Amino acid sequence: MAKFVTLFSSSGGNSYYIGASGQGVLIDAGRSCKQLESAMMSNNLDMRTVRAIFITHEHSDHTSGLRVLAARYGINVYASEGTLSALLEDGKLDSRFSADVITSAVTVGDMLIERFDTPHDARESCAYRVTTADGRKSMVATDMGVMLPSIRNAISECDMAVVESNHDVNMLLSGSYPYPLKRRILSDRGHLSNIACAEELPHFVRSGMRRIVLGHLSGENNTPDVAYMTALCALKEAGLKEGEDFTLEVAPRETNGKAIIF
Repeated sequence: MAKFVTLFSSSGGNSYYIGASGQGVLIDAGRSCKQLESAMMSNNLDMRTVRAIFITHEHSDHTSGLRVLAARYGINVYASEGTLSALLEDGKLDSRFSADVITSAVTVGDMLIERFDTPHDARESCAYRVTTADGRKSMVATDMGVMLPSIRNAISECDMAVVESNHDVNMLLSGSYPYPLKRRILSDRGHLSNIACAEELPHFVRSGMRRIVLGHLSGENNTPDVAYMTALCALKEAGLKEGEDFTLEVAPRETNGKAIIF
């Protein structure tokens, strides 16, 4: 069995743990090293079991704790070539840990980690799918302006996935963000809205993906209840039943000490 734990998930910081059989990986390290250590401890996870950190892109809410964390524990870092170049320019790499390019897939311990490019306003952003030794598949797919066919197909083959449900469009449009930022978020290289996310979910469930986690919610332009109800309504309208056909939850901004075992 595999274990998935949200350590942090929001516009204020993101990091997820995926593992099995005493080894795991982190997807992103977007809070301080101290906060990441505390979140791991709250979930009875040992940082020494983390075999690698996979970075989706260089934005600070995905990388702010990377340099200190990776250096302290000597954890290998993987990212796209574009992301690594951006991290180097930002001073977020360190000679005390290895930083390698993942082109399509890499094996870490008994796990296979695959990369899927995403449309986002970053140097070369991507999503990751993790397959554990027993064949369990999970994916973190956030920070993308539109759902690409390659991402849709990859999620459809998973047992569980975090899918971005970043903002409520009406809240964003009527909110305090300046117009250029609103336009950026709504663009094809921005973030998936609640509605855009919800429209994809019935397809995923019908393909066999049963465990849905809504992730990377905006702290200003969304709420967990709004995101959850938007997704749930789309699934029910498609004739799917919660608890029977799927489970649905919102990733906590900070860990709630709960793991998904699948």
